[in-house]
Amino acid sequence: MLLSPELLRLADKVIDSLDFDSSQYLTEESLHKLHDVFPDVLILAALDLIDQRKVTESSTPWGFVEYEVLGSTATHIVYIGLSNTLMSSYCTCPAFNFTVLETGKSLMCKHVLATRLAVRLGLCVKQQISLDYLATSISQRYQPPDNAYL
Repeated sequence: MLLSPELLRLADKVIDSLDFDSSQYLTEESLHKLHDVFPDVLILAALDLIDQRKVTESSTPWGFVEYEVLGSTATHIVYIGLSNTLMSSYCTCPAFNFTVLETGKSLMCKHVLATRLAVRLGLCVKQQISLDYLATSISQRYQPPDNAYL
């Protein structure tokens, strides 16, 4: 059961409208806006991830950007700004699959909210992915197992 697209657009607009002060802190008014749309536990969990610098923005030399959030048990890939879909964001964590996609009980998981807020506040840990790193990573990922030809 998916949540209504109107409610998801409202949440996106609230996040896009947030203000912060010169120290990259959310203003009192922005915190009230978040509390109007999201449960306290989700907001606190997302802000905690940002405080612990667990939101990473990785970019390639040709401009591809990917977000990763180090969760409590794994690193999750987060996609934001999706177009032509009912969902503007997606996360690879089990909580997103269950609470957002299956039951529709949440608008987003803590990883998506943390990523959206970190991007808005300019608080992502930035990482440039070099061509050498990418080539090594891809070659390791697609190497056949040792016994593949036996």
